[in-house]
Amino acid sequence: MTQQTNHTLSLPPFYNSQNAAKSSYRPDQQAIFEQAAEWRKRHNIKFAGADTYDLHLLGIDLQKDFCFPDGSLYVGGRDRQGAIDDNRRITEFVYGNLDKIKNFTVTMDTHFAFQIFFASFWTDSDGQALAPHTEITVEMIRNGDVQPNPAIAWWVCNGNYPWLLKQVEFYCDELEKAGKYKLYLWPPHCIIGSDGHALAGVIHESRLFHNFVRGVQSWTEIKGGNPLTENYSVLRPEVLMRHDGQPLSQKNTRFIKTLFAADALAIVGQAASHCVKSTIDDLLDEIMAQDPALVKKVYILSDCMSSVTVPDGQGGFFADFTPQCEEALQRFANAGMNIVKSTDPIADWPGITL
Repeated sequence: MTQQTNHTLSLPPFYNSQNAAKSSYRPDQQAIFEQAAEWRKRHNIKFAGADTYDLHLLGIDLQKDFCFPDGSLYVGGRDRQGAIDDNRRITEFVYGNLDKIKNFTVTMDTHFAFQIFFASFWTDSDGQALAPHTEITVEMIRNGDVQPNPAIAWWVCNGNYPWLLKQVEFYCDELEKAGKYKLYLWPPHCIIGSDGHALAGVIHESRLFHNFVRGVQSWTEIKGGNPLTENYSVLRPEVLMRHDGQPLSQKNTRFIKTLFAADALAIVGQAASHCVKSTIDDLLDEIMAQDPALVKKVYILSDCMSSVTVPDGQGGFFADFTPQCEEALQRFANAGMNIVKSTDPIADWPGITL
């Protein structure tokens, strides 16, 4: 059992809360490593391998493109400070509870130039590019208003464009039948190799310090690379099958088992209205299918996530997904999951037995 379970630790001397707002911030990784041993000794913190209780922190898509106003898909919430404030609270939660968190996994949205949810994948009936924040429906495809970009068929489906037409129609039909989303075209984001793909600096800093102090690896789950499906959730893509009956992708059964093995699972990340919501939706489905009692060990840190909003430039929003987040949080609470805040002492969380 870890030490100091009834109060939080102090913040390490290298931490500066103002860095939560700086997309250019890069922590000194060697300095973090060098300070870890002294910090562990000062606070009498055990290595995570000695913990008998597995509190697993899951940080969803805490990447620069989502976390800063200069990112391509900033999750600002209604006050436009959303992800910045969330990252500060997440970081301080990690430092304050370093002795209690055994495992810390981050997911990383990971995309390429052409994906079904990017405008680059599509053209209109005249062959012109579509714009981000366009919603595509089955009816639009069937009417010929939109179509997959013919230029990419050679590598997407070995040049079989009729197959691709059938696939995108089937895909959008499956989305609409599921009732969760229609196909929404996002600005290019989290392109692998780009600055926006990287973790926010303060998140990377806190994760590394946790790794070095506790002697645990930097667990990472990559998602989103299949060009023919969205992958909001880290546990599964939106659609699993192709129109011809062949598998399109598969559930992340290994990681599902990892999360089920934890004694407590704390969830933070971006965006509350999309990737966080979808991950928890899928987790809830898996719990109900396997062991409904597991629902009580899920803790959602509601002050460490924000919803997607798209400003219209006139003081309002072109799109505001806050209501979807609020509905989801209420649904998760009704199902038995725990809604907590990062400032609540972990020892006071319902059912925690540190």
